[in-house]
Amino acid sequence: MLETIELIEVDGANLQDEGCFCLRSKPASAGYQNKYEWLLGRFEEGLKYIKLLENGKAAGFIEYAPIEFSSRVVLGENYTVIHCLWVSISGKGYASDLIENCIQDAKRNQKAGIIVVTNQETSWTPSKEIFLKNGFKEIGHAPFGFELLVLKFDRSPDPYFPNDWDERLKPFQNLTILRTQQCPFIDVATENLVQAAAKLGVRADIIDLQNREELLKLSPTPYGVYGVVFKQRFISFHRLTVHSAMKRLKALV
Repeated sequence: MLETIELIEVDGANLQDEGCFCLRSKPASAGYQNKYEWLLGRFEEGLKYIKLLENGKAAGFIEYAPIEFSSRVVLGENYTVIHCLWVSISGKGYASDLIENCIQDAKRNQKAGIIVVTNQETSWTPSKEIFLKNGFKEIGHAPFGFELLVLKFDRSPDPYFPNDWDERLKPFQNLTILRTQQCPFIDVATENLVQAAAKLGVRADIIDLQNREELLKLSPTPYGVYGVVFKQRFISFHRLTVHSAMKRLKALV
């Protein structure tokens, strides 16, 4: 049977009907609702959310934004930044189809190129292999396993990571969660961390980053949308189970 493949751009007009890809089975959850509201505030900034449908069913998506409004801690001018890329059906080239859609969009808008931040330690960032396959080059690194990849269209200066990661940890002696609602799994990540801290008698402070300026200044990693710091030590940038979070925190209590 020949599959019918369709790419749909989700925007403020059709978000309610099309919905988000992640946590779509739990649309009433706090994480899904937070992501929904976050998206509504981002479309006017140029964020794109593209869903891929196979025979009418969601099979993947890509989310990207202009660098001046992106949720990743990377610096540069006139680049597009990919936040997320995910496909639920492998082996059919759907990830490459979504990347190609982003490439053509960026070229139409005369961007200098496309950036993606990857990390091999977790599925919370895209895998770098698919981007290398599609012509991206790895040009930078940051602590905790982060990699900076770029596909350039012209001779513009390369994008780059900040180099003050150690300094960013110093203000946070108390257990602190820095977050945005860009990812719908941030809610459960926060809940697990708070529960783990409570079991150890530790209070968790939460900083909701309100804009890119705060994100660039405060985020402890290039990931930008979720970071946990305790006693000036980095704990995690992705969801932990309550048990795993307790284990990491207990070593510092």
